[in-house]
Amino acid sequence: MKTRRIGSLEVSIVGLGCNNFGGRLAADATAAVVNAALDAGVTLFDTADIYGNTQSEVLLGKALGARREGIVLATKFGHGASGLTGGAAYDYVKSACEASLQRLGTDRIDLYQLHTPDPKTPIAATLAALAELVHEGKVIEIGCSNFTVAQLREAAAAVAPGTAGFASVQNELSLLHQDGQADVLAECAHENLGYLPYFPLASGMLTGKYLGAAATTATGRLANGGALADQYRSAENVARVERLAAHAAATGHTLLELAFGWLLAHGPVASVIAGATTADQVRANVAAAGWDLAADPDAKAAIDRLAQ
Repeated sequence: MKTRRIGSLEVSIVGLGCNNFGGRLAADATAAVVNAALDAGVTLFDTADIYGNTQSEVLLGKALGARREGIVLATKFGHGASGLTGGAAYDYVKSACEASLQRLGTDRIDLYQLHTPDPKTPIAATLAALAELVHEGKVIEIGCSNFTVAQLREAAAAVAPGTAGFASVQNELSLLHQDGQADVLAECAHENLGYLPYFPLASGMLTGKYLGAAATTATGRLANGGALADQYRSAENVARVERLAAHAAATGHTLLELAFGWLLAHGPVASVIAGATTADQVRANVAAAGWDLAADPDAKAAIDRLAQ
């Protein structure tokens, strides 16, 4: 497993998104996925206080057990769901961190991320609370999610001298969703921020399971219609994925390899944090990270054209 950096942290280029834990997956299934990830060399585990109605953190902490010391544990706060107040006010940041530490059963969070911007709270107040958590050793690095370039620059300007600033940004990015992210990626490259793409497989569209005959028996978030299916499983996206899958096959690769390779060809991308509901999915995700598109710009350009 190759690694990249987020600030002082070294992370595997394939991480595990833990949003299924406590919702789609109960304790035993969570443990099976976590153990498969650990055995495959995954070192970055990304969750949030709202996932699984707060139970993702609980189940992840229990599944990691004594193996927690060998990994980078990332969680998020501030979204305001699952009965949590949310926001990024100074006192809330401190209390949210304590609650996450307790649920995770750990003494520190390696990467603590603001889940969504809080327009009611000056970013300087949020950063002051996060800086205290770093100073206390409860947090190692801090990050943000769903930030624009303007918000990243505002946050950088608000960092007090000698205190921690954001080391990463976690935004949606995949071959099927690139809106507004070219500028964010460029900003990350300029400021040495790690970029963590969420929904890297477009909620399963880039696995290929919703193509052709397989689509009739596919299970997952997009299987039964609804707003998410309307967004990701549109006729336009199906056609795009069909083009990409055919191109991958013609070049001796899988669609999954194409999706991971394209993301990792962006230098600021630190890790592709794909979710999984089975151990086999974890192993497939790890195996898919072997196509080095950064070393073949012509191949990447061809994929870019097909994804339009």
